[in-house]
This record gives sequence, structure tokens and C-alpha cells, in this order.
Amino acid sequence: MAVAERKAEVIWNGTLTRGTGQIEFVSSHAVQAGLPITWASRTERGQSQTSPEELIAAAHAGCYAMALSSVLGEAKTPPKQLKVSAVCVLDMVGGAPKITKITLDVSGTVPGLDSEGFAAAAHKAEQSCPVSNALRNNVEIELNVN
Repeated sequence: MAVAERKAEVIWNGTLTRGTGQIEFVSSHAVQAGLPITWASRTERGQSQTSPEELIAAAHAGCYAMALSSVLGEAKTPPKQLKVSAVCVLDMVGGAPKITKITLDVSGTVPGLDSEGFAAAAHKAEQSCPVSNALRNNVEIELNVN
């Protein structure tokens, strides 16, 4: 039996470049009015809508933070605070858009743990993170420990 299942839906109207979409978080209703998406939000700076890549970055940052917190807790060095930033890159590959890379930048305050121990925990967490494992072998994952 699954530990969790979460559902999101998108209604898309129109063509790729001129159309618009609305993401609904069906399971959580985290955003009550829906979240607008457009092709421009994926490819142009300064857009006020989100994009699939931003949502993947958010999911990866959140999942990785939980994985690192778990690794640190199991080692009896629970974190006081972790900060994880994720950047998801959309490139054109062979004339088609493809997510090619995600960069995770992590820093944290972990009482009783030196920088080498933190780095070791950070790398172990990347290997156990469910989102990292879903993307692995298809998207380059870069981990920077600060």
C-alpha cells in the first residue's frame, strides 16, 4: 500500500505559446484559487506565474530538506535550521525543451556537527531523497554544500 498519493490537475486553454493554464492542488487545496501557468512563465523572466520547472525545484528543495533532516536526526545531530535552494534548468535539446539539470544549494545550523560531517550527511541525504531518485539518470543533479 502506498504511503501517500497526492493529486494535482491542470486545465489548459489554447495553444502552447498563447494559451494559459490553471493548476489545482486537489489533495491539499494549498492554493485556493489555483495557480496560473503559461509558456511565457517557463521561458521568459519577469513573469508572475509559476512553471512546471519552478514546481519541480520547490518539490526537490522540500523533499531534500526532509531527507537531510532525517539523516541528521538518525545520526543524533538534529538540525536547528536547514536552507535548501533548488534551481531547475529547462534547455532546448535536439530542438525540444528538456529539463537537464537541478542544482541544490544547502546550508544549515547543526549543533555539534562540523562542516565535514554536514557535507557527508548532505551527500547521503541526496542519495535517499525520493525526488532525487525519481530524477536520477535523466536529469543532472548538482549538490553544493555551504
